[in-house]
Amino acid sequence: MTTLRATAAHTIPQRPPILVLPGQQVEAGQHDTDWPAFVFITTDDGAGWVPERYLDTSSDPAIVVTAYDTTELATAAGEELTLLERDDPSGWALVRNAEGREGWVPLSTVEPVAEQ
Repeated sequence: MTTLRATAAHTIPQRPPILVLPGQQVEAGQHDTDWPAFVFITTDDGAGWVPERYLDTSSDPAIVVTAYDTTELATAAGEELTLLERDDPSGWALVRNAEGREGWVPLSTVEPVAEQ
């Protein structure tokens, strides 16, 4: 198990997270200027940013090919987190905090804790 330390606080967006599942049809929109691996999607349940590689955009509407939960985790600098999944192509990591909450944080806001 890898432990990470937040080097900077991460603030979550105001919009509620969404979960998309394989086979689901979504409207794919613009690419993110800060995170180019992500595209903004709209579903019947809401909207959010999803890695474009999780979608088949050859049709309109696009089709989800890999499940994705857009939940982000608010963190404070110095907070220790457990790494659940590292997604280098997108620049984000799925982590769990000490209270058991899980969500995505930018890799640029965390660093590994040296093993003792």
